[in-house]
Amino acid sequence: MLLKMSSLFARTLREDPVDAEVASHRLLVRGSYIRRAAPGIYSWLPLGLRVLGKVERVVREEMDAIGAQEVHFPALLPREPYEASGRWTEYGENLFRLKDRKQADYLLAPTHEEMFTLLVKDLCSSYKDLPLSLYQVQNKYRDEARPRAGLLRGREFIMKDSYSFDIDDAGLDASYAKHREAYVKIFDRLGFEYVVVSAHSGAMGGSRSEEFLAKADIGEDTYVECKTCGYTANVEAATVPVPPPLPYDDAPAAHAEDTPGTPTIETLVEHLNARFPRKDRSWEAGDTLKNVLFVLTHPDGTREPVAIGVPGDREIDAKRMEAAFYPSTFAPFADEDFAAHPALAKGYIGPGALGEDSPSRIRFVADPRVVEGTRWVTGADEHGKHVLDLVAGRDFTPDGTIEVAEVWPGDPCPNGDGILETARGIEMGHVFALGRKYAEALDLRVLDENGKSVVVTMGSYGIGVTRAVAAIAEANNDGLGLVWPMQVAPAHVHVLATGKGPEILETAERLSRELEAAGVEVLLDDRPKVSAGVKFADSELIGVPLGLVVGRGLADGVVEIRQRRTGEQEQVAPDLAVARIRELVDSALEG
Repeated sequence: MLLKMSSLFARTLREDPVDAEVASHRLLVRGSYIRRAAPGIYSWLPLGLRVLGKVERVVREEMDAIGAQEVHFPALLPREPYEASGRWTEYGENLFRLKDRKQADYLLAPTHEEMFTLLVKDLCSSYKDLPLSLYQVQNKYRDEARPRAGLLRGREFIMKDSYSFDIDDAGLDASYAKHREAYVKIFDRLGFEYVVVSAHSGAMGGSRSEEFLAKADIGEDTYVECKTCGYTANVEAATVPVPPPLPYDDAPAAHAEDTPGTPTIETLVEHLNARFPRKDRSWEAGDTLKNVLFVLTHPDGTREPVAIGVPGDREIDAKRMEAAFYPSTFAPFADEDFAAHPALAKGYIGPGALGEDSPSRIRFVADPRVVEGTRWVTGADEHGKHVLDLVAGRDFTPDGTIEVAEVWPGDPCPNGDGILETARGIEMGHVFALGRKYAEALDLRVLDENGKSVVVTMGSYGIGVTRAVAAIAEANNDGLGLVWPMQVAPAHVHVLATGKGPEILETAERLSRELEAAGVEVLLDDRPKVSAGVKFADSELIGVPLGLVVGRGLADGVVEIRQRRTGEQEQVAPDLAVARIRELVDSALEG
């Protein structure tokens, strides 16, 4: 049935929605693709569903091509499988929990690892049943504290999640490679620039993972890239090159000095240069070691103090902290925490008061750059005093290392060549080599070739389908509206009947039906008593890649074909329009 603007359930908007922060949110609402139902929750209108369906089709085609089979789980799930895996607790406040009338616990699924594992456990018993890959396209739910940016950070969203099941690690490697290749093909087809980066596994667990990020300045993820060697990583997973140990045989003994009024790095450096000038160079923030204290709250509710030593020129990156201590949360030391540890001199804390073997019993972990032989200025654990020439490995030894300091553009690449550049992106896909975490928790075993019971090894692979719609919109728009790639556009051509007289509308409808018969998807603007200016504005806002204008030129025997992406226009005879548009559509779809 021909899609007509006169009967389409849609209403475009001239003004941006007040809660819209990014281009994709503004334009998807104004173009009548989605409407807000609640914070982070959206209804899909007919045009939006057409785009969403095409994204899903691309995903399904590439998943089917690697032999994955589609299933479908409920979104409302019982507590028990998530209790067994530990994620009922680990997900914390991000999990939507509810009770039925019998007071049994349920949740709205954030992901479905547990359910896939149990399904395979129910149906598979032998190595002959493996390898196996299953996937679904399903709604997911996460109680985001701050839903934002429309479809990019929502509480309800559609995700493609797939899972591989193999008898051993070699099988997992092969399944992982197949899924990764499928993801490359999917994102190549969807029409935005992306980068593949190393990532933290987070709640998913597993031995390795990678993210597919759509390049976007408004993206929530920061990643680093080395143009020399090709190293890429989400900033949460970026590693620090560890310098070699330094000799310290001739290093002077550590000595505490009066440094009154220097509770900050800036005041300390100023004081050092005034009071203890050096011949070779001035003191800098990077010569100091600041020790920052946090309180971790573990999933079971227990609290643990932890101190982190980082070079004084670096701040601690909150996202790297979240990744390092997940699933625990963290907060800076408060006044009551300092009161509970009177040995700590606030503003002048040094390694001497820290460590699991110290009187404070506070675990002390340090940046990897704090290697043996490095010399530091740091707190002397006494108000108004700092210690100079404190040597790591001689005067103090951290309980461990941690990579939570911020990463800067220009930092050395961990591979040893080149420097790091930073950019931002939108997480579109994530692939995990899960290993046996969920199979062990839920006792998924099969018999191997020797009849021995072995734990199955798994992979997990996700794509944000609704987020992909937003990412495509974010990368394909201009000052007038959306500019959809042909592969996902709600229609291939937008036919506009502009002008008065029955012949214009009759010709527009005839060409629309001929185009449909030729396999071209058409949106016809046949609205009566709507000006040409409004129709053109709506066409640009909606963003169908090709336009066919049937208007005043018809009197001269021509119609106009417009290419939304390039702005090119050409006039052709009506009888040649269908073939020309078919040619343009085929060229765009093949490209």
